[in-house]
Amino acid sequence: MDQIKQFFEDGIVVEIAGDATGLDLLKQVNPANKNDVLALLVNGEIRDLRRPLVPDAKVRFLTFDQPEGKEVYWHSSAHLMAHAVEQLFPGAKFGVGPAIEEGFFYDIDAGGRLTLEDLPRIEAKMKELAKENSPFVRLEVSKEEALDLFSKKGDEYKLELISGLIDKDAQISLYREGEFTDLCRGPHLPTAGKIKQIKLFGMSGSYWRGDSKGKPMQRIYGITFPAKEQLDAYVLRMEEARKRDHRKLGAELDIFSMHEEGPGFPFWHNNGVVIIRTLEEYLRKKLARRGYEEIITPIILDQKMWLQSGHYENFKDKMYFTNVDEREFAVKPMNCPGSTLVYRTKQRSYRDLPLKLAEFGLVHRNELAGVLHGLLRVRSFTQDDAHVFCAPEQIEDAIVDLIDLTNEVYSTFGFKELETFIATRPELSMGSDEIWENSTNALANALKRRGMEFSLNEGEGAFYGPKIEFNIRDAIGRKWQCGTIQVDFSMPERFGLEYVGADNARHTPVMVHRAIFGSIERFVAILIENYAGRFPVWLAPVQTVVLPIGEGQRDYAVALHQRLVESGIRAQVDLRNEKIGYKIRDWELKKVPYIFVVGAKEAESGAVAVRKHGDANNEVIAADEAVRILLTEAKIPS
Repeated sequence: MDQIKQFFEDGIVVEIAGDATGLDLLKQVNPANKNDVLALLVNGEIRDLRRPLVPDAKVRFLTFDQPEGKEVYWHSSAHLMAHAVEQLFPGAKFGVGPAIEEGFFYDIDAGGRLTLEDLPRIEAKMKELAKENSPFVRLEVSKEEALDLFSKKGDEYKLELISGLIDKDAQISLYREGEFTDLCRGPHLPTAGKIKQIKLFGMSGSYWRGDSKGKPMQRIYGITFPAKEQLDAYVLRMEEARKRDHRKLGAELDIFSMHEEGPGFPFWHNNGVVIIRTLEEYLRKKLARRGYEEIITPIILDQKMWLQSGHYENFKDKMYFTNVDEREFAVKPMNCPGSTLVYRTKQRSYRDLPLKLAEFGLVHRNELAGVLHGLLRVRSFTQDDAHVFCAPEQIEDAIVDLIDLTNEVYSTFGFKELETFIATRPELSMGSDEIWENSTNALANALKRRGMEFSLNEGEGAFYGPKIEFNIRDAIGRKWQCGTIQVDFSMPERFGLEYVGADNARHTPVMVHRAIFGSIERFVAILIENYAGRFPVWLAPVQTVVLPIGEGQRDYAVALHQRLVESGIRAQVDLRNEKIGYKIRDWELKKVPYIFVVGAKEAESGAVAVRKHGDANNEVIAADEAVRILLTEAKIPS
């Protein structure tokens, strides 16, 4: 049998028989962590250990410690869960069951029979099946064979997926584990016995293919780990996450509400409006120092605009449309086309560039009902957009400036650990290969100039250009994708944007799209959970409350409150006829940063008893000093 070479990332070259599999390679190389290896990364593709090797390939062993290893582990766990459900609920049919950022889910049609009380039974069955240690076996069959198999099973969901494949001659991959066979591209673990620690933690309603008009299904969520201590740590973290849930805290702290009369459209209460306006004021100060101009563009624009921009062709399924004066209009899903019209209102010179137009623009997107989630996934949201119009030779400098601004903003909120990606050309896109290559290189070069490491998100760019994606990590270790920087050569050309160069000739500018918060709604949700509702003083909706102990201190408390308000502090005074202990506990639950308690001694001496949130001790200081301290902490960061 011919020998094939395998090049490991550390430079080692291994020669092995041409019919060898990943398992054979693992035996030959015999690494110290041999039992921990779950799959292979072969020339950038994740592959089963049981699959034949690719000749002269760059190879890396994958373990659970790597993102790709976790993906394989959790994908196989979803398959194992489906096997358990099929055994416990004969006739159950299965939609999709992917690995997600933490764990996995599977959409199931069991005739509505599944309940939360069934999760322990399913979990126990998964453990039983895992102990059987059956191999995950890849089967490649024809489209006709696959249709025959799932017809016999009566699974219309798999039949629909198979029927949708265009190439009738394509080989379709199935995976068999024990008595269960599923339609799946893989990859999978070598055996189910690798799955050790199992926890099913939730269930929700879903729809086939995420479409609210599709057939209702039930989604089971779970997570698995190789070791018990990993599961224990996860459970503790999830308990903390539940306490921080922005939907729960948003209601308790009177920040926002959601209503059936407007599904997916947030209703902001006064406290929420204060947070949003404070965030905008904070960012406006930074933008002003960097030479931005602020604009506001209409919420609806003629449908011709969206045809011209490419949104209609590439994004129309997520857009809302309306008719005005017998003309077709669309509610804007993005702000960018509006800024091109502002650019076009006058002749621009190279001396005007880069021109930085910022907009806190309200946009609407027709998201499927099944994916809506509090403020994290909504149908209307405000983007902290900016569009930087620059000459081609200014692109990298413009991107570097945007990277610096993004890092500066995130550090204000304590988000100093960033994971950065470049999202490349998607299947639906516009522009030439050369333009996409130049744009992607500009983003990569700018990140390298700032010494920032990045990975590629293949095919995840916007339809008009590649983008940098910034992922922040919160107080309990969760990652959130927020800011983006996108290079766009296409839209300026489509809208006929020009500037007069130093050579007196007309040139087309490049458009760099930027958002830092991303969606302000989503960023507020992240902040609520990151701070567990305990906002820093400068961002807190109510920064202090004045509590008189008795009726005799009422006038002093009212005067102190008025002084605080006139100083620019967001203060309240609580004059309820309740015991002071009750009022303190009530305001502690509202997570107000400072409580000013005033009794007879404080009123007589012009002092206050200052109590910080979460601290049972009071410090009596002069009212003047208390106001000074509060003003310092309430100042919006520069």
